[in-house]
Formats: sequence, C-alpha cells, structure tokens
Amino acid sequence: MAIMALHAAASGMKALDTKLDVTANNLANINTTGFKRSRVNFEDLLYQTKREPGLPNVDDEPIPHGIQVGLGVRIAGTQLDFERGPVDPTDKPLDMMIEGPGFFQVRTNFDGGPITAYTRAGNFTTNSEGNLVLGTQAGPILEPPISVPPDATDIAIGRNGEVRVRQPGQQQLTQVGQIELAR
Repeated sequence: MAIMALHAAASGMKALDTKLDVTANNLANINTTGFKRSRVNFEDLLYQTKREPGLPNVDDEPIPHGIQVGLGVRIAGTQLDFERGPVDPTDKPLDMMIEGPGFFQVRTNFDGGPITAYTRAGNFTTNSEGNLVLGTQAGPILEPPISVPPDATDIAIGRNGEVRVRQPGQQQLTQVGQIELAR
C-alpha cells in the first residue's frame, strides 16, 4: 500500500515539475513579441477500487459510495493561450498587430529545407533586397513576399493589410503588396 502512495506522490511531483518548466518558459518570454503563453492540462490516472459501492461495513450497513483510491496524476498536454497580449505601440511603420484570429506566414529554413512558419509577432523590417522580414534583416521572409523599393520615402500598411509606398516624385502611395493572414 505504501508503494502505491509513493507512486501517486511521485506522479504528482513529476507533473508539477513539468508545470514549473512551462511556467518558467512563460516568464522568460513575457516580453517576447507575439509570444503566447502555455498552460498545462492534468488528468488523473486510474482508480483502484478498495471496496465496491453497496457492500456492508463492520456494522453490516451498506456503504453507498464504496472506496476508491486514485493512483496519481499525469500531464494530458500543454495548450497555447491565444488571447491577445498587451498592445505595445511603436513608431516603426512596419510593426503590425493582428486583431482577431490569424497568423503571419513567414518562410524560414528548418531541418535543411524551407518551410512556412506561422506567427503572431508583428515586428517586421526590410532585408537588403527590400523584402519584409520578421525581426532582423536575417529574419524569415513574409509570405507571400512583399518588396519595398529602395527609394521609397514613405510606407503605410492599411488595416486591410494593403502595403503602400511613396516613391520620389509621386504624390500618391502605390500598392506594393497585400499581407495575407493564415487562419
């Protein structure tokens, strides 16, 4: 019996250790642009029936509920919390925020090959070719690619995702791309 109690306690410690790891990761990334915190979901393990419901006790009276002993807990999984984080206004014309559902699509390399990754981080800049990239100039390229001409004097991104630039000698902004969110 003591072995089962130790096993149940050990499963609880293991589960709480995982919860602590997830909480530490959430705290470490609290100021990371577009970070979504994780939550740990627990589930109980099987129960051992020590006494069936309805069996008599020592006074020959039926015990309506019986006796069941839980054998511990385990991690059912982790779940991302997709609630909108705090809005952090910037003076950078390429910084964006998604209102509602959706993700920016970016092209990056993973395991030796290109893949499309999804993010809600909206801290974009341009690389040496003028492509919108996430984070730094070496960051993943926005998909579909949007290129800002090197001589652009002004850039504006509309609420509908339309990217427009002003070039020397032009009064009007010219559309150079459309940001497409993945849902």
